[in-house]
Amino acid sequence: MSTLAQRRDTFRGKLSGGVAVIPAAPHQTRSNDTQYEYRQSSDLHYLTAWPEPDAVLVMTSVPEVQTVLFVLPLDRTMEIWNGRRVGVDGARERYGADAAYPISELSQRLPDLLAGHERLWYTLGESETMDRTVLEAVKQVRRQVRKGVVAPIEFHDPRIPLAEMRLIKSPEEIEIMRRAAAITREGFLAGMRNTRPGIGEYAVEARMEYEYAVRGAQAVAYPSICGAGHNATVLHYITNRDMLAGGTLLLVDSACELDIYATDVTRTWPVSGKYSAEQRAIYEIVLRAQNAGIEAVKPENSFRAYHEAAVRVVTEGLVDVGLLKGDVDSLIEQEKFFDFFMHNTGHWLGLDVHDVGAYKVGGKWRKLEPGMTLTVEPGIYIHADLDVPERWKGIGVRIEDDIVVTQSGCENLSAAIPREIEEIEALVGADCSTRA
Repeated sequence: MSTLAQRRDTFRGKLSGGVAVIPAAPHQTRSNDTQYEYRQSSDLHYLTAWPEPDAVLVMTSVPEVQTVLFVLPLDRTMEIWNGRRVGVDGARERYGADAAYPISELSQRLPDLLAGHERLWYTLGESETMDRTVLEAVKQVRRQVRKGVVAPIEFHDPRIPLAEMRLIKSPEEIEIMRRAAAITREGFLAGMRNTRPGIGEYAVEARMEYEYAVRGAQAVAYPSICGAGHNATVLHYITNRDMLAGGTLLLVDSACELDIYATDVTRTWPVSGKYSAEQRAIYEIVLRAQNAGIEAVKPENSFRAYHEAAVRVVTEGLVDVGLLKGDVDSLIEQEKFFDFFMHNTGHWLGLDVHDVGAYKVGGKWRKLEPGMTLTVEPGIYIHADLDVPERWKGIGVRIEDDIVVTQSGCENLSAAIPREIEEIEALVGADCSTRA
């Protein structure tokens, strides 16, 4: 049985005898009649690897037709304009569908597929058009209840069981993420080597994303953040239009997507090739905090444990350099670190860069298990409006890596991307003729 078939079997076992309806992601319009490059719904990809829009997966409890795909039919004219389609026969032959039909027949055939199931697993509210189609099909089945037909009486969200499945990665999934991290490494090396004062943030972004593309990554996992100077203190700065000034830091949060799996990596390096005393001090605090966080990623530790470990090191470091004053425990309890470190230390990672899965179960922080993948990304951001000495203002540092929980601890998938100060200083500007 293929990996995809095993996933569908597992998912079907969580439906309590119900029927699931899972649509493909829609096209996203960029402007007028121009669209973004298509990216499939992560859930539909996880279950089928189906690559096209305008498709719907229906999974039933009927043994003969457990997996049904509604897809775009072959159409010579449309394929001339937009590229080849898999088609109905291809859905059966190549994607494991027990039955497949043109998407135009969804409204006609869906009532029969829903009949016989009391539970319907469908996510309401994501598409008005799809909601109307599903609800009309439910109405049609309910009209036959007096004739003995079983109709859906319960709605459930399929994202909940799918999130729990996706939370634990298979060895094959982890290997894809490991390869993606290796490609991302090449981007970071190129970015560091080609950094110098006077170029644009966008130039570093372009150099890194070029490396992703030529090594086979299909996309970036998210819009790259390349923030220099005060822009490094903006958590999700994606404008990337300013010029790099000597003496400042460049914070780069960028990664590739490979086979729809995301990486998520951040490094911070000096534009001129050397950290100032203040920059070095902040960088060393963040690096110690990240190491403490990674050390806390192990089975049976809670998801919260590694954030708490990083927060303690950050708070201790801020006290050591004089940016916070007081008892460390009291400062943590009062969240005084929040002016400098205002986000969680990480998140799940997988098919989505902020991947699915509950962080708490039964009101308690979830215990980590082998196969979970997550980021560890502490940071310190010293905004210009903070009441601190001028020499600290505009310093923003984040260090982020991709971690998989193992049986005995964890593996850093992106460990080969330089983090140590000496390594970074040796790389920055190495491919430029001069360093200012």
